[in-house]
Amino acid sequence: MKIQTPPGMRDFYPADMRLQTWLLDQWRSVSRCFGFEEYEGPIFESLDLYKIKSGEGIVSELFNFTDRGERQFAIRPEMTPTLARMVAARAGALPRPIKWFSLPRMCRAEKPQRGRLREFFQWNVDTIGSDDPLCDAEVIAAAVEFLRRCGLSGDDVVVELNSRPIAAARLESLGVAAGGLTQAFDLLDRHEKLGAEEFARQWNAAFAAGGAPVERIEPEFLRDAARPIGIEEFASATEGDESPGSSGESLDAARRAFRELWAGLGRLGVAEYCRISPKLARGLAYYTGAVFEIRDRRRRFRAIAGGGRYDSLVSLLGGPQLSGVGFGMGDAVILELLKDLGKLPELADQLDVFFIDADESLFPTVLELASHARRAGLRADFSLKRQALGKQFKQADGRGAALAVVVGSEYAEGRLTVKRLKTGEQWSMAVEQFRDNPRSAMGLAGGQLAT
Repeated sequence: MKIQTPPGMRDFYPADMRLQTWLLDQWRSVSRCFGFEEYEGPIFESLDLYKIKSGEGIVSELFNFTDRGERQFAIRPEMTPTLARMVAARAGALPRPIKWFSLPRMCRAEKPQRGRLREFFQWNVDTIGSDDPLCDAEVIAAAVEFLRRCGLSGDDVVVELNSRPIAAARLESLGVAAGGLTQAFDLLDRHEKLGAEEFARQWNAAFAAGGAPVERIEPEFLRDAARPIGIEEFASATEGDESPGSSGESLDAARRAFRELWAGLGRLGVAEYCRISPKLARGLAYYTGAVFEIRDRRRRFRAIAGGGRYDSLVSLLGGPQLSGVGFGMGDAVILELLKDLGKLPELADQLDVFFIDADESLFPTVLELASHARRAGLRADFSLKRQALGKQFKQADGRGAALAVVVGSEYAEGRLTVKRLKTGEQWSMAVEQFRDNPRSAMGLAGGQLAT
């Protein structure tokens, strides 16, 4: 019986794993450059944790199960609930702001499609314990720094931003009742997926009778990206037009925060990647401030990353009221985009050194020298099969070795032959020099090692 990989899951063969490791290393490097500390959590959590954040409807999107103790759990589909639970548990002891990142493997029970899998890795970056808009700007800047390191410019990708409080006030002023805001944001979030005609039908069915037909919201929320909106036009859109159910004080604060966020993006050098998008909604109800998504400019893929400010999640889990902001970026979409743009790195299985015996009787010495090299942290290997010198060199070349060390007739005189496979450069080295310090000896003998 042939058993296949489960739908939406992946096998990582060595070549695939090299690329995956590269991606995780890039995420980890950028996070640390921005002062974020790494954390991890369990691969499954109490099902209630996800219900508290997203409601009962989330259950159908999860791989969930009941254990032998009749407890309900779910394999983690995202990391923010785990983060909030962990912070709530030790909130009093954690220095603030809390700047954490994680690179978890997660699962969602959804239909697999391009850029969306049932199993995936996700880069999560969050700051908790500060409501300073500079924190919003900083997490966005971290995402942009990663994109830059991948060779993506503002012509390739865009960070779209909106403010939930400002958008809510504008919707109310256009006739959407306060009680319909959640549904309105959900529809806006699905605008592209629904298509213009179906969106208009569903919107009018929900809001036209209340005085907010699609014709009223279209100029404000569905504007063409070719006509960008400036920060002053956006932030002042609701000034002097406080709508029922909106707090003037909180709306003023939202305007100030968004202006400060926008200024922070400029000071952090990422403004060229950013654009205000009034229709961006981020349908998740727990967002309370600025929200953002990163998209490819040609919009051939779903969102590369998404996030925003959330102010109540930690308190929902028994912790204090702590403001937070963060984002998640999945591996599948960014790798698809880099492949599409021809920007995937060329990665080869590479050894520092491959040991070759010129005679079968010298193979025990090969093993000894390889052991020395490995203890020194060098990537070293040899041929398990005794074969001709030429075939061993071919194997070394096929493994991407930077250097080949030949144990031959000169070994009786205390010497080894070293060859740089890429250039053919060749020289002699004292055996004792290698034994004393393999890394130093190989580094001194003709140039840099593979790194």
